[in-house]
Amino acid sequence: MAMSFDELTANASFTKNVKGQFTLLPDPPRADREYLMISCDDHIVEPPDTFTGRVPKHLAERAPRVIENADGSEQWLFDGELMPNVGFNAVAGRPVAEYSFDPTRFDQMRKGSWDVASRIDDMNLDGVYGSLCFPSFIPGFAGQRLYNVAKDTELAVACTRAWNDWMLDEWCGYAPDRLIPSQLPIWSDPILAAAEIRKNAERGFKAISFSEGPHLLGYPSLHTGYWDPVMEACQETSTVVCLHVGSSGTSPATAPDAPSDAVGALFFAYAMYSAVDWLFSKIPVRYPDIQICLSEGGIGWVAGLIDRFEHMNQYSSMYGTWDGIELTPAEVFKRNFWFCAIDDPSSFLQTEVIGVNNIMVESDYPHADTTWPHTQDKLHAQIAHLSRADRDRICWGNAAELFDLEVPASLIADPNSF
Repeated sequence: MAMSFDELTANASFTKNVKGQFTLLPDPPRADREYLMISCDDHIVEPPDTFTGRVPKHLAERAPRVIENADGSEQWLFDGELMPNVGFNAVAGRPVAEYSFDPTRFDQMRKGSWDVASRIDDMNLDGVYGSLCFPSFIPGFAGQRLYNVAKDTELAVACTRAWNDWMLDEWCGYAPDRLIPSQLPIWSDPILAAAEIRKNAERGFKAISFSEGPHLLGYPSLHTGYWDPVMEACQETSTVVCLHVGSSGTSPATAPDAPSDAVGALFFAYAMYSAVDWLFSKIPVRYPDIQICLSEGGIGWVAGLIDRFEHMNQYSSMYGTWDGIELTPAEVFKRNFWFCAIDDPSSFLQTEVIGVNNIMVESDYPHADTTWPHTQDKLHAQIAHLSRADRDRICWGNAAELFDLEVPASLIADPNSF
């Protein structure tokens, strides 16, 4: 079963916390940086001016903009449709007792949620050097909401390009040595999308936030070949395909009357489902240099899935899918996929099976799963037993290579120097 994010956010009883309480805690002390770290999954709450001046004039009135309601709450208005809130789960720096899908105003969020200068300050406090940021609620994690809400493709494409321009020029442009540019795809046409990826790669984009399951968004599945132009462009330009849990617009669910905890506990599971779907679509077979990164799914399931691939390979001829392919599914899996740990203490005992070159880390700021401002403490508790070389690979080396982010030698020698 699956539950749409729209259903989740409309469910007032999903959390027991009382809505309308907003407490911003004081700044935490600056963390001691024992580990140089690049986070491969954080989020942006798009600021009110994200789309301003970035869409053609004849579309400007229909582009997303923030309005204030009579009750003082703020909402996005997009092509005549109101979005539920402006701060989807931006709860970093607030008491756990207030965690929910709110806040409903920008001044109810920690400023680092939506202001890039403040974000760098918060990264500094947490000891995070580099960051790749995914969108928030208004575009959806893979930009799909722009196409679900806009009444025509012209507006959706214009808003996609506007968001990408803002991401590159305003967000990453503020600290290009620390923020990794990731684009949203054009969903309406894979040929146009591929051309856009090539153009964006020339502009400096290193990644694209695609959907873990396009079929769940109403598009052709990965198995149809429909998306091959996109995959070819990503391989050609070394654009990393980032798959964030929930980028299908849904979350795994169990029985309809199960408590909310069931959804929270299973949120990681779509990473495992999508990994299997992408692998057996044979996209990484047809495009052997494609790079696929799974975010916010953790790494606890990876070793078990590799074991399952190896077991199934004994009788893979029964299925016929993998006939004539030199590498086994497990070998292709470890060649083309990267996985992001967020708070996986037992899973780091399996690094030999998963492959130390396939593991990265994240802080998920400013969402409820975030390790901010305790990321350095979490890292120490979970990876201190590993060798220095393995810790460096996991904390920053793999991400720096994958996303082509140059890390100064001075920071490698002394992470406390930034």
